Formats: sequence, C-alpha cells, structure tokens
Amino acid sequence: MTSEEMGTKAKELMKKKFHCSQAVLAAGQEKLGISSPEVVKAVGLYGGGISGTGEVCGALLGGIALISSLYSRANLEDKESPKMWKLGHMLDKRFSEITSQFGGKLCRDIARVDWGDRDQVNAFYKNQDSRHKYCYEVVEETARALCEILEKEVIGK
Repeated sequence: MTSEEMGTKAKELMKKKFHCSQAVLAAGQEKLGISSPEVVKAVGLYGGGISGTGEVCGALLGGIALISSLYSRANLEDKESPKMWKLGHMLDKRFSEITSQFGGKLCRDIARVDWGDRDQVNAFYKNQDSRHKYCYEVVEETARALCEILEKEVIGK
C-alpha cells in the first residue's frame, strides 16, 4: 500500500463512520498486515479531540497509538523501544505542518465544532461540504505521513 492509498483508505474509513483516530490507526494496521480490532476500538474515544472535548485531533492520536502499539510495552517485563519516541516526534512534526493552515493541532481549530452542542454536531454531519471536508483532508494527509514514516523507519529497516 502506497502513502496515497493509505491516505485514501483512511479517508474512506472515516466516511464509513470510523472516528478520525480509528481511520488512521486501522489504515496503518492494514499497511503493516496487523489485525487488532481491540486497539481500533480502544481509540474510538479519541474522536472529537479526546472524548469530544475539542483537544488534540484524533487523527494524530490514532497515528501515535499505532506507533505506540509497535514499540511500547504490554507488561512490565517488556522493554520499551526508544524508537517509539523518535517516530512519535516525527509524526507530531508532520501533523503540525498539516494542520498549520487551521491554526494548530486541536480538533476545535480544524473542525470548528462544539461537540457538546448537538445542533452543531448534527449540522456538521449533515453538511459534509462544510468543515467536515477539512477533517477528511487532515485524516488523509496524516495517514500519508504515517505511511511514509512507517516505510522509512519500520518496513525499510
């Protein structure tokens, strides 16, 4: 899967009702040949900027979760790889570049939705030509960036 294909895959998953975090993570898992539905499920609440609070965008958090799932530990006996931090910082830097046009990494800056206001949420999902298109763009570009990092730092090594 190329970076273009991974970006398209993530965007399509989001259009099919995955949260931004789930879409990026699931596309990354597919790229790596991993199937871990529990992890995809676990990042669902990152949507809307961490539990609908408008904080850090779930697309970044989904990518970070994928990297963490590769290099962190699942128990106290496991060793954590310093590579986790390196790749996490790489993705964060790319994400900052992707979202600079929106004023930052926060969901509220990108989507401009108060997730606690049902009317705003309904309008956001009904009018897919509004700010929703920016979320698709961010998800697609984040998945592409993640793919490039995976190809260079994980698969290529």
